[in-house]
Amino acid sequence: MGMAAPGAQALPVAEVRVLGERVVEHDLDFRGTVVGGLSGIDYLAASGEYVLISDDRSDKGPARIYTARIPVGDMGVGPVSFTSTSPLRLAAGTVYPPKSVDPEDIRVDPWTGDYLWTQEGERSGPLADPSVQIVRPDGTFVAQLPIPENLRMQPDSGPRQNQALEGATFAAGGALIVTAMEGPLREDGPGATTTAGATTRITVQARIGPVLAQYAYPMEPVFAESRPEPGQVTNGVTAILVEDALDPTRFLVVERAFAKGVGNRVRIFEIDTTVASNVLDAPIAGARPVAKRLVADLTDLGIEAVGNIEGMTWGPHLPSGERTLVLVADDNFAPEQRTQLIALAVR
Repeated sequence: MGMAAPGAQALPVAEVRVLGERVVEHDLDFRGTVVGGLSGIDYLAASGEYVLISDDRSDKGPARIYTARIPVGDMGVGPVSFTSTSPLRLAAGTVYPPKSVDPEDIRVDPWTGDYLWTQEGERSGPLADPSVQIVRPDGTFVAQLPIPENLRMQPDSGPRQNQALEGATFAAGGALIVTAMEGPLREDGPGATTTAGATTRITVQARIGPVLAQYAYPMEPVFAESRPEPGQVTNGVTAILVEDALDPTRFLVVERAFAKGVGNRVRIFEIDTTVASNVLDAPIAGARPVAKRLVADLTDLGIEAVGNIEGMTWGPHLPSGERTLVLVADDNFAPEQRTQLIALAVR
């Protein structure tokens, strides 16, 4: 999947095909927990399992992670079988109290096998900063990484409620951690509408913590107006995934747009950060953003009911040489929404 230089002719869109989808039973009970709110997924290549994180804010049970077997191949997506669950723990060793955390993404550290996870912080009550944390596979706290000053929840600046650290990925073979904000900071302008996109930020930091760069990411306008009342629309970045584990400049990004009364539209873009200006300590206005091109639109691929896609990981290779790309939808623990897994083949 190449990226054209600015002004050059874009390469043809990569060939992407749907392998299949699978829906997990609503409010499935697994070892005394309610399975739902799945907002992040990563592949455990050594075991062939996947790790998933729930965005339960310790309401239905302690904030937690799962492992699962998800058969993915040319025959589609097989039945999902959960294999373990562990609560995420604070540095003191305790689980998170209700409404104290909002987990969103999870990645396996390629160096240690530990898990990196992000959470969005809080603006609707006492201000609480988003965070990037490292835990052992059993949920035990290891470390919390620094975040850029502009991602802190301040009374008049910083992330909007539920629009913070939604996506994360390792890059440069594990030497870098790259995170994506779901929506624009308060000082970066309004959210997306049907007539205008919005600009959010992607942050690059060293695995040991220091923040190195931040880039502007331009989001698309929302695909349709809400019905029957207009104005109830959103678009946000819900996942970021390194394209080549060793290349620190190219990523896949999920944009999930929602129009009330219409549904979701989920698009996957390839981005290149090499052309972007560093806006770590700068306003986003006038900055040169990342380059982006559309790789897949799930509606155009023929998936009729696209869920609230929030997680994305590379899965196993197929005999054809294609890579599998596995997506998971967060059902928000709502009976009218679905915990949906979609598998794509990418050439």
